[in-house]
Amino acid sequence: MDEKEVESALNKIQSTIQNTDTSTLIDKFINWAVESGVRLIIGLIILSVGFKIIKRIVNRFERFLEKRDVDVTLRRFLKSFSIGGLKAILLLLVVTLLWDIKLTGLVALFTSAGVAIGLALQGSLSNFAGGFIILLLRPFRVGDYIQAAGYEGTVEQIGVFYTSLLTIDNKVALIPNGTLSNNSLINFSAKERRRVDLIFNVSYENDVVQVRKVLNEIIYKHPLILHDPEPFIGIVEHAQNSINFGVRVWCEKENYWSIYYDLLEKVKIRFDEENITIPYPQMDLHVKHHSSINSDIKTMLK
Repeated sequence: MDEKEVESALNKIQSTIQNTDTSTLIDKFINWAVESGVRLIIGLIILSVGFKIIKRIVNRFERFLEKRDVDVTLRRFLKSFSIGGLKAILLLLVVTLLWDIKLTGLVALFTSAGVAIGLALQGSLSNFAGGFIILLLRPFRVGDYIQAAGYEGTVEQIGVFYTSLLTIDNKVALIPNGTLSNNSLINFSAKERRRVDLIFNVSYENDVVQVRKVLNEIIYKHPLILHDPEPFIGIVEHAQNSINFGVRVWCEKENYWSIYYDLLEKVKIRFDEENITIPYPQMDLHVKHHSSINSDIKTMLK
């Protein structure tokens, strides 16, 4: 492009600007700003009111499920999923109606962006699918005490993406549903009964018949220990410094820790009363006296 062509193009642009009415441009901009601002305010009002209505509808739906004795795990999952889904639908409708955007265009846009979003949110989609797997297979429920992903605690809520655990020291652990559905876990509340396993060490000098008798009295007098299945008391190992007695008793799952700590205390008290000794690691040092060595040391010192 030579200088004459450039000069001609600049002249055309200048003439266009001169012919354009500045006040018309300002009026158009103001009209657009006012119209867009009004739409934005109306949209925010609709969303605010709509979100409140959605919350009330979902709460009523949850109470309806509660009256029908639907499992609490499923109720809470459906609640969180319904709130998110209804809010997304409302937002889509507001954008479509106020800004005159065709719904088919939005669907095409979301469809084309779905692949990219799916790749970027692989972890979230895995957690979302894991939530459905947990609801279908029911490896645990709300209120169960589980151990998984290095944490253990009581299940408070199974959300869309995360499961909330309340630990014994009152901390909240959020575990991704994908991790829970694809890895091993222990559900301590799955059965109504649990077995308490304890080992008590006694010295070789003690009478094993007496030890068994004492343990038997403690166990059969305990009000929380079940007698069916039969409790087990017996020697499980002849260790290097002790004889190890194994105690295995059954109880209701809610009484597990009460029995566990109570037996430890009661056995120690009774062992002290019956003069039954509990060994602890120790070392005996024997020093041999040799007169010839002592005389040589004395000679060297002189």
